[in-house]
Amino acid sequence: MKIGLYFGTFNPIHVGHLIIANHLAEHTDLEQIWMVVTPHNPLKQKNTLLDDYQRLHLVRLATEEYLKIKPSDVEFKLPQPNYTVNTLAHLLEKYPQHDFSLIMGEDNLKSFHKWKNYDYILQNHDIYCYPRVSDEVENLEFKDHPRVHLVEAPIVEISSTFIRENIKNKKNIRPLLPHHVWEYVDHNNFYKK
Repeated sequence: MKIGLYFGTFNPIHVGHLIIANHLAEHTDLEQIWMVVTPHNPLKQKNTLLDDYQRLHLVRLATEEYLKIKPSDVEFKLPQPNYTVNTLAHLLEKYPQHDFSLIMGEDNLKSFHKWKNYDYILQNHDIYCYPRVSDEVENLEFKDHPRVHLVEAPIVEISSTFIRENIKNKKNIRPLLPHHVWEYVDHNNFYKK
């Protein structure tokens, strides 16, 4: 099975994430999308980041009605700090029957040459790149690489940071979160301080 790995802190997961994941599941040769919840990054401030398992639960709530989109906690069990190349090696060992691809925005593709073992990743895995608001697609170093697929997905300008700030400021952001995610976040008073 061809699986696209969509990495993120998903703090919280929002409709923009689902729009992109669903578009890739429906309009590419990817058969499933795994939403890989990234554990706490030592470079990010912990005070705004929900517990790893709370974020995983939000991804479960958001994806339960999507047959082709699955939550994944694969990185929770790996040594930290972790690198994508290590996650790929772990997944290939655990699921040798699957073909794993990466999903990333144009912004990540621009800095991809800085990733650990990026050349190995490019040789062995496809990359599905979705657009961000930018005029720089022509400047993407890897845009013509045979393993890189530029996908004409909808451009979504919703960020988890925007959602957290607006919850804190008591703004109604319900339309930006899947219904069950909103209920869980609201019930638990997440991001209100």
